[in-house]
Amino acid sequence: MAESKEKILEIRDLDISFQTTAGMVHAIRGVNLDLYKGETVAIVGESGSGKSVTMKAAMGILASNARVTRGNIQFSYHHEDGTPETVDILTKDKKWIRRHINGKRIAMVFQDPMTSLDPTMPIGKQIIEGMIWHFKTPKKEAWNRAVELLKEVGIEDPEKRMKNYPHQLSGGMRQRVVIAIALSCNPDLLICDEPTTALDVTIQAKIIELIRRIQRERGISVIYITHDLGVVAKVADYVNVMYAGKIVEKGSINEIFYDPRHPYTWGLLSAMPDLDTKDERLYTIPGSPPNLLHEKKGDAFAPRNRYALEIDDKAEPPMFQITDTHYAATWLLDPRAPKVEMPRELKDRIQRMRKEAQDIGGKL
Repeated sequence: MAESKEKILEIRDLDISFQTTAGMVHAIRGVNLDLYKGETVAIVGESGSGKSVTMKAAMGILASNARVTRGNIQFSYHHEDGTPETVDILTKDKKWIRRHINGKRIAMVFQDPMTSLDPTMPIGKQIIEGMIWHFKTPKKEAWNRAVELLKEVGIEDPEKRMKNYPHQLSGGMRQRVVIAIALSCNPDLLICDEPTTALDVTIQAKIIELIRRIQRERGISVIYITHDLGVVAKVADYVNVMYAGKIVEKGSINEIFYDPRHPYTWGLLSAMPDLDTKDERLYTIPGSPPNLLHEKKGDAFAPRNRYALEIDDKAEPPMFQITDTHYAATWLLDPRAPKVEMPRELKDRIQRMRKEAQDIGGKL
């Protein structure tokens, strides 16, 4: 990672637990994550792995029963006069975060636009709300800017749409409105939490391309939260693979897709639909994610890992460095471990993916 890059988000040793009626759930376990200006980082993993909770902590919108037991979240930004500032989000109260961070410097696009939009309010009023609240923008100016934002996100006849209510729009248009709201205050960081899950495939592609175009034009940083590795392949510079509240592998997009080292990453890649596979059935990772109410000694993935070693039941693996940007938490990378290679089917699939990427590159 080039030192000249400007780091805007640094999460270190983050631990979060939730107090529930059944007991304390240790949901996030020592997460470390870096994001630089203009980059796209994807966080992938099964449901319940801790992706959304980690990013909600970065926005200061954790549920009231959440307890941050360790760590810090450093966010760097510039004031209107250009002076730089770095704050630890976890030390700030909700009022300060609402005034200085939420919507203004970090914005979030959630997976279901209907839960993000107020059904009783026209969408124009919802877009201008943040501009008036954060910047005291005059109403007429905010209205004109909202019309421009709707144009920017590809909504036709924006003046008319400003007066529409959410239920009068299609799912794809609602998601575009949510993106317009997220961009209304020119944030430094856009967090996209499964932004295409509730949409059909053709609209998904348009929303992904829209976010990529806006990122290029504005130079903002983006964090994608998703379980869809197909989306990751299209958008990300770097990937963090999460399992049971912990990042188990991280690296550049090429390192994760072409040279994965953690058995869980092998499973996720093998489970992607592939027209050229010889298997009649789609691969699934055996078993289920662990119940974090009952912490397991050693590696949380061991019960589902056919390559598990004896030590996996005794000690949690550290992060082993593979390259300057590629790390994985698996005992298989210990020099003393037996040599284990990824499944043959996955190796063949990666070769096909690499060839396909080269063919596309050749055409471009």
